[in-house]
Amino acid sequence: MWDFSTDPEFQAKLDWIATFVREECEPLDLLFPGHGDPYDVHNAQSRAIIAPLQEQVKAQGLWACHLGPELGGPGYGQMKLALMNEILGRSYWAPTVFGTAAPDTGNAEILAMFGTEEQKARYLQPLMDGTIVSTFSMTEPQAGADPKEFVCRAYRDGDEWVIDGQKWFSSNARYASFLIVMAVTDPDAPPHSRMSMLIVPTETAGVKFIRNVGLMEEPLGEGIHGYMHYDKVRVPLDAMLGGPGEGFKVAQARLGGGRVHHAMRTVGKCQRMIDMMLERAVSRRAQGRLLADHQFVQGDIADSIIELEQFRLLVMKTAWVIDTQPHGAARTLIAMCKVQMAEVYHKIARRAVHLHGSLGVTNEMPLAYYLMGAESLALADGPTEVHKVQVAKAFLKNAKPHEGLFPSEHIPTRLAAAKQKYAGVLDQ
Repeated sequence: MWDFSTDPEFQAKLDWIATFVREECEPLDLLFPGHGDPYDVHNAQSRAIIAPLQEQVKAQGLWACHLGPELGGPGYGQMKLALMNEILGRSYWAPTVFGTAAPDTGNAEILAMFGTEEQKARYLQPLMDGTIVSTFSMTEPQAGADPKEFVCRAYRDGDEWVIDGQKWFSSNARYASFLIVMAVTDPDAPPHSRMSMLIVPTETAGVKFIRNVGLMEEPLGEGIHGYMHYDKVRVPLDAMLGGPGEGFKVAQARLGGGRVHHAMRTVGKCQRMIDMMLERAVSRRAQGRLLADHQFVQGDIADSIIELEQFRLLVMKTAWVIDTQPHGAARTLIAMCKVQMAEVYHKIARRAVHLHGSLGVTNEMPLAYYLMGAESLALADGPTEVHKVQVAKAFLKNAKPHEGLFPSEHIPTRLAAAKQKYAGVLDQ
């Protein structure tokens, strides 16, 4: 049955999260605003502040909620995670405080699903404890996110794998204790069976940083997205995550969850921007009256609220399908979320910036940062265009061609058929 309610016990937890994020996490966004700050485990000041906050989260049973009890989390389903993440999305630091920061969540999930007991003990447990961070090193400078064009190789030499090639935009690599590297291990296999996943400790000989790539608003050379060269990096045979040729399978298991969690957090970011728009509209005057009294402003606010509500319902439906249907049933819905989140986010951010006038484009409001982030969101975990193609193909696969000269909805043809069907009545 359809039900849009939240049970009172979990609503109480959501209320606690909302207050905690506003009072404890949002100040961290101001004290440590750098893109890499939540991932810098060696910053003594920030860690001294968040350690007791993380303990409060754990005491509430809300730590690392994406994982099951056997891995230290409460094992919440995606619907509960959606309701949580749309609150956490309001703060850049909140996911770190709650043990749900990307890309560590996705890396933790594939370690839990595909890792050996030794790999879990060495990498997953400290990742769960929040004492280290990790990197998913997949995309390449000449190929972007298209694995069919990957050339970074890993070949066997005795009892070791040797990784040789470059990777692009390996997020948080400068802070990571280990990297999960997707490399071609069988170039002659079918495209989806060519690659494997390998765990590489960052300090391994041959792991080189060509440079750290920044986002569009960051100074050159100060980013957190590593342009990496794996220069004949040697790791033992047991460094493989999953089996040989299963890299694409592992990646898809990771990226699906990452995409829908991005969408959940985007709901929170958009709601925060709408809150700023509403406050501005009833606080600022122009042309002799409040902004709230101008129809252009009212239209922008209404469009933003309606678009966010539509997107939120799509996210919740996707979460519901993941929770209740067989694995893979939500694939097309996840792609729809991926497409729509960047679209909705960009529209709302642009309206919010404009409503705040010159203040909106300054660094004294978070709006310009949000607006520029919309473009990154459209590319994260796969370009929007790829997911549009996926959605279209999913529906085209089930479309049936019509054999007649005119389409099946052709009115004259249908009218003639209807007249023939009821001729006995119409002729009387």
